[in-house]
Amino acid sequence: MPESSGLSKGRVRQAYEFIKANQRQYSVQAMCRILEVAPSGYYEWLLQPISNRAKEDARLLRLIRASFVASHGIYGAPRVFLDLREAGETCSKHRVARLMRENKLRALHGYRTRRWSVGKPAVLIPNLLKRQFTVTRRNKAWVTDITYIRTWQGWLYLAVVMDLFSRLVVGWAVAPTIHRELVLNAVLAAVRRRRPRGTLIHSDQGTQFGSDAWRRFCRSNRLEPSMSRKGNCWDNAVAESFFSSLKKERIKKHIYKNRELATKDVADYIDAFYNRTRRHGHLGGLSPEQFEAAQKKAKRRLH
Repeated sequence: MPESSGLSKGRVRQAYEFIKANQRQYSVQAMCRILEVAPSGYYEWLLQPISNRAKEDARLLRLIRASFVASHGIYGAPRVFLDLREAGETCSKHRVARLMRENKLRALHGYRTRRWSVGKPAVLIPNLLKRQFTVTRRNKAWVTDITYIRTWQGWLYLAVVMDLFSRLVVGWAVAPTIHRELVLNAVLAAVRRRRPRGTLIHSDQGTQFGSDAWRRFCRSNRLEPSMSRKGNCWDNAVAESFFSSLKKERIKKHIYKNRELATKDVADYIDAFYNRTRRHGHLGGLSPEQFEAAQKKAKRRLH
């Protein structure tokens, strides 16, 4: 499309739209001369006012919005780009970022990182994990922790167990109190699902994890307990990171009417979204279930 070399495409399009809106009042030739655009370009634009690139942007934007909405508003350009690439699109990550920026599609941000002092090791249970958060096989090391969820009925406490290999939540449980049965139920769900053998299970220094019942439970289920140093959440940073994602991506938006509704939403987040479809930066953009399936497939090929 012929246009003045001194104007950007956006400015040229604005000039054409002005000419079209005022052509009954002023001559096209005069307006083109004043606005420094070519009359031939204006007449060509009248036949096709929307460029092919603009049409492609509009098509991509529909796909971007679908990915953004499906992620509950938590995906930024890198993860949306991976969704589009998986769907067969060949656009660049920069184009996705531009379209999201122009259309005010902003991912939810997390919380500010708190600073923690270096604490003392637990007396009864040592820190065997020692922040070795990257492991090479399933069931080598798990982490577990507890958080709370606000409802109008009162607090709901959530305990989770995560496999560090794939960041998969392998067990979870909720309860209206923070008694030790909450943790035991979550870990029991993980044990039934994964059948561990000598798996390291790391926790903070909560009273639930320092009890005799906890140590007996670990021994009877072939788990080796490990415990963070006192007051140092970085020793259990992966579990803390999961809770941060859960709260910024789902729970932070809600004060639930009752514990039943909160439990249903937590189940949807963990089982239907986080484990199954949520892209994880540590896993190369795959979800935990996708990562485990890919690793299992690669292992079969080697044998």
